[in-house]
Amino acid sequence: MDEEKMEKLRICNIRLFKRKSSNTIALTGLSGSGKTVLFYQLRDGSSHLGTVTSMEPNEGTFVLHSETTKKGKIKPVHIVDVPGHSRLRPKLDEFLPQAAGIVFVVDAVEFLPNVRAASEYLYDILTKASVVKKKIPLLLLCNKVDKVTAHTKDFIRKQLEKEIDKLRASRTALSSADVTNEYTLGVPGEAFAFHQCYNKVTVAEASGLTVSKLPHAAGLVRITKFAEGRGSRNVKFSRHYSDVRKLESLDHQIPDPE
Repeated sequence: MDEEKMEKLRICNIRLFKRKSSNTIALTGLSGSGKTVLFYQLRDGSSHLGTVTSMEPNEGTFVLHSETTKKGKIKPVHIVDVPGHSRLRPKLDEFLPQAAGIVFVVDAVEFLPNVRAASEYLYDILTKASVVKKKIPLLLLCNKVDKVTAHTKDFIRKQLEKEIDKLRASRTALSSADVTNEYTLGVPGEAFAFHQCYNKVTVAEASGLTVSKLPHAAGLVRITKFAEGRGSRNVKFSRHYSDVRKLESLDHQIPDPE
């Protein structure tokens, strides 16, 4: 085969395997955090009475329920709800290569008893090569904030940062043969903070059971921004407002943690 044909074949292969903008969003987190309820709220506006459990990924491509009444062409999104059981977490790796964004759901009520486990899982995600290399944006979603005993997103963020800082020190001390992570987190000599991550990490609040406080998840997560492949810098999130009418008309950027 002559050089001209080889060059044409090379160009053809590049075009064939050129990465397209993804519309896949991965919902993950510990068991019981409310991922599956959020999935159904996004899909059909129903919480299924908050009793949903899943041992297999829930997966679907659809127009978000909150956007079904909008005029014009609305892009569907592909959402995957990955089970939080420790034995089933490897399933997340099947979806990360095509993921445009990750939503890590935290139970704001039962947070403290699970802070260590949540930190370990979050650490593993943030240090995965597939996440780091693609700089996949991650939304840390504090769920169940409609409950009186729920912790605030700022408290949860700070506690997770402290726990990940401890975890980082212990992981670093271990032999590389004992650790599967391909990247390390944070800046050497400094306390860990999410703004040090390779990818964009944003913290927000929601309630999967209360539509007015979700807020529809679409307005909060702005999944369509992920799906359009605009990258982490342009992903927008909505603040939580008690006045739903304000929520429907406003779309604000949550500032990075200081």
